[in-house]
Amino acid sequence: MATKRTYGGGCAIADALDLVGERWALLVVRELVLGPKRYTDLQAGLRNASPNVLAQRLRELEEAGVVRRRKLGPPTSSWVYELTEWGLDLEPVLVHLGRWGRRSPRRDRDAETSVDSLVLALRSHFDPDRSGHLRAAYALHIEEDRFSVRVADGRLEISRGETAEPDALIETDARTFLALLTHRQSLEEAAAEGRLRLTGDAEAVEHLLGALPSPQAASTPVGHDGQAVTAGA
Repeated sequence: MATKRTYGGGCAIADALDLVGERWALLVVRELVLGPKRYTDLQAGLRNASPNVLAQRLRELEEAGVVRRRKLGPPTSSWVYELTEWGLDLEPVLVHLGRWGRRSPRRDRDAETSVDSLVLALRSHFDPDRSGHLRAAYALHIEEDRFSVRVADGRLEISRGETAEPDALIETDARTFLALLTHRQSLEEAAAEGRLRLTGDAEAVEHLLGALPSPQAASTPVGHDGQAVTAGA
């Protein structure tokens, strides 16, 4: 029987990587930060992970105490995966990792990504200093997914589900939402193309997007010959 690899030693960072450092593990956590999901929902958010690998990561995370599986009550009565209280402590780790990775000069900014990844990007890129005195509640509908977004006192909170009495309702698709987050498309342009429907306080939505600074890629390394090093070098 194969033995699980370990970094060994008493370093807390190494121990943490033993628990969540395997391929796809942190992305499973990412998909569960905003609330429980069924196995099929996890598959939809992690399309490039094979069923065997996904099942193995879930087993390992469950054994480590990061994830648990439970059955929902009626009327759904379906099994879901969710983060434990300790697992939820990984949220700020993901947020800061996203802020760091956003500056990667190698990242493909047009690549397809999951809806939960985009919503977490909204949280990680939010700059309290840019939000001013913004206080608003938003209903965010990205394709079939529903999220509640609230901003107050320089804090942005997101949860899965509908928003009671939102100031604005945003309905769009994942690719358009990505373009809005990265300021490659305006609300007006997306609406004119029929890719976005905005109901309610448009100014509050503009203010929210204005609290997201434009991504600035890290400096590209320079080789000994003075030429920029390419991503494949």
